[in-house]
Amino acid sequence: MKVQDIIEHFSMLPIADFDQIAPGTSLILAPHSDDESLGCAGFIATAVQHDRPPVVVIVSDSSASHPGSHAWSPERLAQCRQKESRDALATLNLATDRLLFLGLPDSAIPTSGVAFNHAIQQLCVLISQHNCQNILVPWRHDPHCDHLAVWQMGQQLKALLPELRILSYPVWGLTLPLDMDIEETLPVGWRLNIQDFLSHKHNAIQAYKSQMGLVVEDDPNGFILPEYLLEKILQPYETFITS
Repeated sequence: MKVQDIIEHFSMLPIADFDQIAPGTSLILAPHSDDESLGCAGFIATAVQHDRPPVVVIVSDSSASHPGSHAWSPERLAQCRQKESRDALATLNLATDRLLFLGLPDSAIPTSGVAFNHAIQQLCVLISQHNCQNILVPWRHDPHCDHLAVWQMGQQLKALLPELRILSYPVWGLTLPLDMDIEETLPVGWRLNIQDFLSHKHNAIQAYKSQMGLVVEDDPNGFILPEYLLEKILQPYETFITS
């Protein structure tokens, strides 16, 4: 199916109440520090408003965005990204004790083996501790290996805990070439109206100054969030796909 058909279908998914989309408590898995704000900031703010704050887990250490920098080692950048995550989620009124970091290697999140299994065990404990009914993961067609790896984590958690509701949120998948063919049927899911929290989402994304080119000054080829992504992300609705 063409990406254009899928993206157009996203815009026609039914608008649903928050309780219909995600009854109970949610666990949000973000591959990197900023994916939770790009894909789910409105969801997070809405959940807090409903007195059901989610648990947000940043899966990778988010340290690979500026490999050419000498001033910013991966360790220093990882610490910066953690602080930015705390600042971002504070703009959404999420308490810092609802934010956790797994610290897996950026651009190399495992999809099997000891480290993968250990991460799954940690997530199962969190799900039990917080009585989570929903788990949010990236859309499987997001074109980044870490996004796919975290989607696979969601599938493993669903296999272990069949009662979980799995919801996928698109981020980079929204930027795929429209004439590209992908193996996908028309997605099923909902749109969440986040109009009341759109400014909060903007502020959460802006908290990631390192991803805006405002922190690391010695890596001209380092990552910067592109405007074409932000234009697609900063919309009055967030999309959640059932899987």
